[in-house]
Amino acid sequence: MGKGGENYGKREFVNSKPTDPDVFPAWAKDIHECEKHYDVSRKSGLSTAEVENRRKIYGNNELEKHEGQSIWSLIMEQFNDTLVRILLLAAVVSFVLAWYDGDEGGEMEITAFVEPLVIFLILIVNAIVGVWQENNAEKALEALKEIQSEQATVIRDGIKIPSLPAKELVPGDIVELKVGDKVPADMRVLELVSSTLRVEQGSLTGESEAVNKTNKSVSEDADIQGKRSMVFAGTTVVNGNCFCLVTQIGMETEIGKVHTQIHVASQSEEDTPLKKKLNEFGEVLTMIIGVICIFVWLINVKYFLSWEYIDGWPRNFKFSFEKCTYYFEIAVALAVAAIPEGLPAVITTCLALGTRKMAQKNALVRKLPSVETLGCTTVICSDKTGTLTTNQMAVAKLVAMGGHASSLRSFRVDGTTYNPSDGKIHDWPSGGIDANLETIAKISAICNDAGVTHSDNKYVAHGMPTEAAIKVLVEKMGLPKGLYSGGAAANDVLRCCQWWNEYEHRIATLEFDRDRKSMGVIVKSKSGRRSLLVKGAVENLLERSSKMQLLDGSVVPLDQNSRILVSNALQDMSSGALRCLGFAYKDELPEFETYDGSDDHPAHALLLDPSNYPSIESNLTFVGLVGLRDCKAAGIRVMVITGDNKNTAEAICHEIGVFGPMEDISSKSLTGKEFMALSDKKAHLRQSGGLLFSRAEPRHKQEIVRLLKEDGEVVAMTVQLLWVNLVTDGPPATALGFNPPDKDIMKKPPRRSDDSLITAWILFRYLVIGLYVGVATVGVFIIWYTHGSFLGIDLSGDGHTLVTYPQLANWAQCSSWKNFTVSPFTAGNQVFSFENNPCDYFQGGKVKAMTLSLSVLVAIEMFNSLNALSEDGSLLTMPPWVNPWLLLAMSVSFGLHFLILYVPFLAQVFGIVPLSFNEWLLVLAVAFPVILIDEVLKFVGRLGRRMRSSSQRPLKPKTE
Repeated sequence: MGKGGENYGKREFVNSKPTDPDVFPAWAKDIHECEKHYDVSRKSGLSTAEVENRRKIYGNNELEKHEGQSIWSLIMEQFNDTLVRILLLAAVVSFVLAWYDGDEGGEMEITAFVEPLVIFLILIVNAIVGVWQENNAEKALEALKEIQSEQATVIRDGIKIPSLPAKELVPGDIVELKVGDKVPADMRVLELVSSTLRVEQGSLTGESEAVNKTNKSVSEDADIQGKRSMVFAGTTVVNGNCFCLVTQIGMETEIGKVHTQIHVASQSEEDTPLKKKLNEFGEVLTMIIGVICIFVWLINVKYFLSWEYIDGWPRNFKFSFEKCTYYFEIAVALAVAAIPEGLPAVITTCLALGTRKMAQKNALVRKLPSVETLGCTTVICSDKTGTLTTNQMAVAKLVAMGGHASSLRSFRVDGTTYNPSDGKIHDWPSGGIDANLETIAKISAICNDAGVTHSDNKYVAHGMPTEAAIKVLVEKMGLPKGLYSGGAAANDVLRCCQWWNEYEHRIATLEFDRDRKSMGVIVKSKSGRRSLLVKGAVENLLERSSKMQLLDGSVVPLDQNSRILVSNALQDMSSGALRCLGFAYKDELPEFETYDGSDDHPAHALLLDPSNYPSIESNLTFVGLVGLRDCKAAGIRVMVITGDNKNTAEAICHEIGVFGPMEDISSKSLTGKEFMALSDKKAHLRQSGGLLFSRAEPRHKQEIVRLLKEDGEVVAMTVQLLWVNLVTDGPPATALGFNPPDKDIMKKPPRRSDDSLITAWILFRYLVIGLYVGVATVGVFIIWYTHGSFLGIDLSGDGHTLVTYPQLANWAQCSSWKNFTVSPFTAGNQVFSFENNPCDYFQGGKVKAMTLSLSVLVAIEMFNSLNALSEDGSLLTMPPWVNPWLLLAMSVSFGLHFLILYVPFLAQVFGIVPLSFNEWLLVLAVAFPVILIDEVLKFVGRLGRRMRSSSQRPLKPKTE
């Protein structure tokens, strides 16, 4: 075996550094040293025997399959929740008691099993949803393996093998790469066949721009982004052609290390804020339920345990096991009533819906509770590409030349996707595409290596996003009238682009480079005329242009005034966070008049030397420019951690709004190495506003996230919903357990065993009451905004501004309202002012209306608990004081609600404000009708029952 295989057999650890003695720094060695180390030649490649020997040592070029969680472990994980365990315990106890009743032969032996069975059903559905989601997510994570290439073109035994399975590659293999290829392994670039080689490696480093590669060695201590002589597995060649030497395969590649880090991270998961809060809630609920059960059981001790006092000492104890069990059942029934049985299922359902929504946006959620964590996020640490920006470009503006040298035309372009039907071009010429626009379309379509395909109802770009975006623009522009010959398929996504490429055939490409910042193509028309089409940075094209094309296709000199006009348009578009591209062409190409793309033509030698490109792309005719937008998403507090170089990252962060246009970011922008060298890293992270970390490697990202988590950068979820559940279903439901029986209880016929637990009439009552609860809760919100008084209650004391209902319903259009102003209003000791942004009155200012809605909801539930004293008995015959425990429970619930309203800290936690006396009158006035509504429903129910009873009563025979 050669020297290369001998040394390579020493495995590299995941966190190894480039300077480790076991790693051969191929990026820092010249080509001959690399070939010698791996015992291979560029021309012949490895022999078949050598390949087999190396495969025995290094294995296949594929990522390891980590064993995922078993279905059983996933199922058990769903029960690792305090609330679920409480429900499970309640179900078991209820089942045992039901079984005990069945053994005793009680009347309710069948229906007694309904309660535990319903709870078991809830738990089973809850577990199924959770297991289904997490199992699907585990499978989706396997998609990382799709990053690897499936095939590769390899040289072995001096023969080129065009479609070798990529998993069969071994270190030392010689691989050919061309445009569109996915890199199959980490490789050292040996030879450039084209003048330039560009690789899109955002999937590994997060760099938004394709990276130029070279076969020249670089510094040994270079980071991943600095290893310009290396191409990495999972990245894509977007420009150029080359031959490379495989240096690392499988899990030893950089993408393999990322795969390992993901697996390690998945093994050390911690509870989300929601899970922690629910566990705490469950623990408190357990304690409360336990105390209530014991208390209820103890206050009834006198009914199953009695004694006599003789000589001052209790004697002659009498104990009834049957009554003791009966009151224990009552206590357990109270416990089950106090447990929010549906809460885990509701939470799981909501989170599952959240994962579905996120999956539609290509976001994978592995654990259901992680959905809620997004709502608790205080800091977003993200690479800008794909999160802060979608890496999906779209043309937002097209600027073309006017009818004379001192005029420009501007067209606004709709659409944010690669779907050509998404949006249109506004103010488009009624006569269709003119000569100037025709040239822009031709350059955009031909001087372009990108593509767009349509599959699975999605439009996907292949190649550079900017190039794909301008091809979509060509489709929106359409074709010149009278020129379309039907050469392209009518259903082709890029039908117009295909027509242009058939109309003028590309015969040579002047690849993009960062020096001249442009790309050019030499095309041959059907008439045989050669011309040069160029696209690139607007400033550079203006410098190399001497003429400009007008609307009608005529060409005039590009004077200083015209340059200033175009530069101003460029400045306006750039200030609007648009990335701009210019277009130009050249008809006079004396060196290429007969060039047909063949290698033996004299002009071909000019194309082999990139230093000739600037002279070829000189004396151009400028035709127009476009502005492209990267659809950015809003952040919370954003920390950008990217692999891009510092200058590029800072420029893009200014564009997307992480930093202000004139903001001093000298203390907020650091490279990964600079951050790691700080003595107090946490102090840097605690700065307000956005932060930028460029040239960041995975270990830098992990350290930043670790420090943020140590600093407690997570907040609690909004707890208003849980609070309503607690104060409405807790004490009142418990107190109702002390109710005396209805006076008419013995007049009611026994319920049939096949009767449903909730009759149609009861369901109707629930719906009516529920409808009123919704109307009242939303209605009081509207009343506060639109009425200065209601039912004679003055609501203007806080000084808030009244709006009309149409204004409230269309508050999102507030920014377009003229002369809309809002006065400050008070809430307790707080003053809410909206001088700077009146429209915030409908966002930050809704806190008072929300508090009113919450208070109405609590008050309605309290009044509704009075309705629950009897199923159909009026409060006139069964007044509230028959159950003083209920009145006490209502007082406790209202007291707790007052506590969160008037204790500043709690009010801030719950996002509410104190209410005035008049506002409480409004709350009570809106909530009280729930009693009247239910009284009417009860009366109708009693009347209906009497009518049914009378119709079923047998008639007495008449006496003679």
